[in-house]
Amino acid sequence: MAYTEPTGTRKPMSDEAKARIAEAVRASAAKKRMEQGLPPLSQGNVPAPDYMEKPLELVRMKNQEFPDDLFVPMATGKPVDLLFTNDGGLPKACNFMLIGDPGVGKSTVSLDILSDLALKGFKVLFISAEMTRIDLYGYVKRFPKFGEVDILFIGEYCDSNPKTVIEQALSPGYDIVLIDSFAEVQEDIKEALKLTSTGSEKWLIDLMISHNLGNNTVKKNTTFIAIQQVTKGGVFVGSNKLKHNTTGMLELRLDQESGSSYMVFAKNRRGSVGKRMFYSLSASGDVEYDLKRFSNDEDARVALNHERTLLDHEEGAFDELFQIGTENHENDGL
Repeated sequence: MAYTEPTGTRKPMSDEAKARIAEAVRASAAKKRMEQGLPPLSQGNVPAPDYMEKPLELVRMKNQEFPDDLFVPMATGKPVDLLFTNDGGLPKACNFMLIGDPGVGKSTVSLDILSDLALKGFKVLFISAEMTRIDLYGYVKRFPKFGEVDILFIGEYCDSNPKTVIEQALSPGYDIVLIDSFAEVQEDIKEALKLTSTGSEKWLIDLMISHNLGNNTVKKNTTFIAIQQVTKGGVFVGSNKLKHNTTGMLELRLDQESGSSYMVFAKNRRGSVGKRMFYSLSASGDVEYDLKRFSNDEDARVALNHERTLLDHEEGAFDELFQIGTENHENDGL
């Protein structure tokens, strides 16, 4: 059959018809996102909504009341307790970031802390975004107590909304939650919800703060330990917002002289900064901490600070005796 040239031309679609089709497509996509619990897609440079989620409240701390139990630390019964607070133990309603180079034992040390708290009767949860059940099986063979910890494997919910999964997991309320790692969970949220890195980070920080304040079924003031990535130079990866909403920054490092691993707080609002707690992963069953070395290190720090104070006092007394600097100050008034 021979080809026949069309005799007519199709009337071009009107702008109105194009707009109706585009609006129908957007409405259908918005409906699907809402059914999946996802937020609406941003339409360009849309300004932030002009609303407040609650009435403005100016707080005077003298009028605030909290139960005494909120300020009793959660103790593992190990020397590491002395690193987190002066009273011994992990404080409640706080957020700690744990950083360190690959292979230094971040997951093992943090899981050891979590397991010891579970054995003391605290309710704990491990949110794993980097390991699978098979990965953890090897850890449990070396550290059997890890097998008693409730674990959420984010990777098993590839086709689900991670926001819904995590919120549902945290809903019962926990004393302490370990996230491994903050960056991986943030990335999962970013991809699933089509958010920016800043937006996904904000969502996770807001979630942690919400549970700090006891916004869960049993009103638990949850503490979070979040493992975070570092650059090749060992620098913390995270925004200023993340740093400001962090109670403590715990670094796991390798001592170059002795080859031993230690942990030290670079920032800690509830305890001391700069004290080194050496630990070993060589044995099975428990992470071992060197309390003697920690005590000696602390004694040396105290002695050094005392010596500095004496030197400063003697220097000031010498200057006063010989009136060093007095002439300069007198000449300033001429």
